[in-house]
Amino acid sequence: MLEGVAEKPTEFEDAVTWAAWLYYADEMTQSEIAKALNVSRATIVNYLQEARERGIVSIRLNTQASGRTEIARRLMDRFGLDGALVIPTGEDRDLVRRLGDAGARVLADQIKQGDVIGVAWGRTVLSVANQITLPDPVNDLTVVQVSGSSTGEPDFSPELCTSLLSSRIRARCVNLLAPAVLSTRELRDMLLEEPVLKKQFDLIHSTNRILFGVGDVGAKSTVRISGIASQQEIDDYVRDGAVAVIIGRFINAAGDGVGGQHDARMVGIALDELKQTPNRICVAGGLSKIDAILATLTGGYATHLVTDMATGEALLER
Repeated sequence: MLEGVAEKPTEFEDAVTWAAWLYYADEMTQSEIAKALNVSRATIVNYLQEARERGIVSIRLNTQASGRTEIARRLMDRFGLDGALVIPTGEDRDLVRRLGDAGARVLADQIKQGDVIGVAWGRTVLSVANQITLPDPVNDLTVVQVSGSSTGEPDFSPELCTSLLSSRIRARCVNLLAPAVLSTRELRDMLLEEPVLKKQFDLIHSTNRILFGVGDVGAKSTVRISGIASQQEIDDYVRDGAVAVIIGRFINAAGDGVGGQHDARMVGIALDELKQTPNRICVAGGLSKIDAILATLTGGYATHLVTDMATGEALLER
């Protein structure tokens, strides 16, 4: 473009100061500033660099923000994660919403054309699905339900989470046409031989991203109202060492699957299949879930973690 800097407002010493003010104070984008000043975006980049060199702009990291970054990096080192985002600790009643917002931003930043995104279930997963937006449209996206449907609580069911996320990002939606748990292992094996389910599981196995939360096994846990298992079955899992539930599967403190007859009757992605997914975003937080999240990370089920500051600090102290 032909450059001829626009007439500078009187209050600014020069174009460099003007550009710095528009960028840092008025929060305009570099492209917007380039248009306002009638120069190229490259010139604005140079102006902003010069503003820092001349001391017009002094960048100081907020101590709380830098603290969260430090915790995130320590979590990555400790658990071998590819990425972590730690949000400020706030009111417990807002935690699911805030985690959902953060998880939505992490997922949105990663989505690329052609992605097949697996979706689990739960309140936090639903919160992500409800808040995600893409800055620009992305073509050829598929969202697939990775665990069977539940007859329990409908407010955070697998089919709802999948449908909502696909709608928000304008993706093809594939719901898993089977119950989460069948009455016998034999019936489950027979059902999985059906051509339509084989085709759906081929798609599940092709997922390159998966979004999931972590459930604890306490008295008020999501799994106890989800309908995927009876209270007695859950109590039996706890007796056998279960401390967490991920995508309907129970794991112990070492991150190993507890297994059992109930697990053998489930329809959905298995724990070893989860680990084979290249990008696995775990969104979970809250001090009541420390044992559950620790087991999940110890088992290597997540490549990316979204959590809150208090949870992150507690995990590192264990």
